[in-house]
This record gives sequence, C-alpha cells and structure tokens, in this order.
Amino acid sequence: MPEVLLIEPFYGGSHQQLMDTLEPIIKDSVKFTLPAKKWHWRARTAALYLSQVIPKNDTYRILFASSVLNLAELVALRPDLLNLKKILYFHENQLLYPVKKQQDRDFQYGYNQILSCLVADKIIFNSKFNQESFLSSIDTFLKLIPDHRPKNLAEEIRPKCCVIYFPIFMPEMCKYIEPDNKSRRLHVVWPHRWEHDKNPELFFNTLMKLHEEGYEFKLSVLGQSFKDVPAIFEEAKAKLDNFIVNWGYQSSKAEYFKCLQSADVVVSTANHEFFGVAMLEAVHCGCYPIAPNRLVYPEIFPS
Repeated sequence: MPEVLLIEPFYGGSHQQLMDTLEPIIKDSVKFTLPAKKWHWRARTAALYLSQVIPKNDTYRILFASSVLNLAELVALRPDLLNLKKILYFHENQLLYPVKKQQDRDFQYGYNQILSCLVADKIIFNSKFNQESFLSSIDTFLKLIPDHRPKNLAEEIRPKCCVIYFPIFMPEMCKYIEPDNKSRRLHVVWPHRWEHDKNPELFFNTLMKLHEEGYEFKLSVLGQSFKDVPAIFEEAKAKLDNFIVNWGYQSSKAEYFKCLQSADVVVSTANHEFFGVAMLEAVHCGCYPIAPNRLVYPEIFPS
C-alpha cells in the first residue's frame, strides 16, 4: 500500500524530471500530477481538483509536493492529509518573479507559497539563492497588503528550511569535436524555456548584432516552448537562418544531449533562474558557460 504521496500540479520540465527521479527510488510511493499547461491556473486551482482525485488511504505517511501546489488549501479540503509529514519543494519562488511593473504582479501566487510554507513540516529549496531570496522578500512582499499585515513570518518559516540541490543524473559521455577543428565556427547553444523571464530578447539581439558586424557562428536553440512564444523567436529564426543547426525541443533526451555535446558555448541571459538544470547539463557535455553574475549563477559556477 502507498505510504508516500508525490504531487506535482505542473508536470513538465524540471518539475517532471524531479518526480520521475524520485518515484522509482521511493518505495511505496504513488504519484498524482497535472499536465504542464496554463501554469497560472494550476497554481490557482490544482488543490481543489487534487483533493477530489487523491483517494483516501490510512497508509499515507508523507506528502511531497512542489510549491506550485497551494498546500494550505489541499489540507483544508482534505483534513485526512493534515497529519502527514508535509514536504514542500521550491523549484522557484514567486516573490522574486520578474514583472515589468510592480502593479502587474499577481499577489496571490506569492501569498499561496507563504501559506504553504506555514502548513508544511519541511521546506526544501533547490539552491541557497532560492531560499534566501524567498525568506528575505517576505516582509517587503507583505507590505503590498494595505493594512493589518501579518508579522514575523520569515522567522517562523526559516527553521523548517533547508537546501538540497536538484538531482541531475547524466550518462558518461565524451565531447564530440568536428574533424575540421581549426576552421569550424563557434557553436552557441541556448537550452532554455521559450519565455520572457529567460530574456531571449537580449540573447537574440546580441547574436543579430554580431551577424551584422560580420561574425559567423553556429546556433542551436533548444528548450520547451508553450502557447505564447515571444515574438523575438520568429524574428531571430528568419534573420539567423543560415547559422541555425538545431531549432526547438528535441525529441528525446539522447538527441538533446547530442546537441549539447556538439556545442562550444552555452549562454543564459535569464532574469529569473533559481537553479539552472539546462546550464549544468550543457557544462557536463563540455560547453563553456556564459551567464549573468547574479541569480543562482555565482552559486553553481563559483569563481
């Protein structure tokens, strides 16, 4: 009978990767997930749906979920889950998610994460940057409440927190180098989600500028895309067509690693990064990392 509940309301990308890593090695576990679509709706409504589909069972001892889930709502709707050891895993935090204007920030997402922390027994962050940026932002975030603000929540939450770096399992591999090593063009890879928080505009505008100045290179743009793709991707594909080697999400992990092995440099221009799985995978495959000296990058690529 299952003893461990694994819950992921946004089963895609690194969220899926973590669940698929944990499920085979955690004995007597059972997984409940929702497809990686409409992130905002998953954060808002997944708890109600999951409260109806998770069967009642007296054998459950542990509940492990990502912070996309509103844990407070779930245990309120399902009191039978309240006494389980509740572990919350932070892939990212919404208190620091970049927005163009503060008034554009949806207060509810960050507020849900704070509530989830208050009811969790253990809180795991995938990096020190993620943990400290979350805890240090709570007081400022709560100042958005017009009056009667709660106090000292960071102090209440911190003792339950720890950092466990995201587990990455990759095969042994040798760096692939083309035979015409001296004459070949530099191969640049960008292996990130096709979304605005990864700042693709800076990346592509830089490459288009290099192209205008006469520099030649090869380009692989990997990563997952969703319904609303930033317009810069279509523009870059047209203007850099002669340089493109790979474009889009790869059909398998093997093909993905093959692309990384063939590249020389991996670039991040992100405004929002709490761990950087793709960057570490690329470095493992032999790429030299170029990343901002901020966010999680000084932690995973120390000088």
